[in-house]
Amino acid sequence: MHRDIRLLHDPFVPGELTEPFARICSDAGGICTFIGEVRREADVEALELSHYEPLTLPGLDQLADKASKRFDLLGLLIVHRVGTMGPGEPIVCVSAASRHRRDAIDAVDFCMDHLKSAAWFWKRELSGGNWRWIEPRSADYADLARWN
Repeated sequence: MHRDIRLLHDPFVPGELTEPFARICSDAGGICTFIGEVRREADVEALELSHYEPLTLPGLDQLADKASKRFDLLGLLIVHRVGTMGPGEPIVCVSAASRHRRDAIDAVDFCMDHLKSAAWFWKRELSGGNWRWIEPRSADYADLARWN
């Protein structure tokens, strides 16, 4: 199985990640990709993600291990930004390749539910000139719980 797990400090172009991934996983019957972006709401000026580096990348690797064991995958791509981003900038790209669509779709959903609720990032948002911390919503925890 092909794995590409990265933390990036600089902006990325999703297609520059997903196109090579699709070429490498050329035997796939289905590839599912999710791109998360900073919301483009009128009052959102920036989003900042901080992390504790000794835990973050190993945590992403552990998440990839769990997804690989749970789903029949040919490849998994997880790329996550850290630092300060503006509205519309990509934050996360998760792509899964499998022989059949359901494993690819479910693997991406599984990874995103974990990234939203149980990841190693601290988020804060700048709105109206003020920073506020963002915590996972109860719906995020409910999404995560369905995988237990």
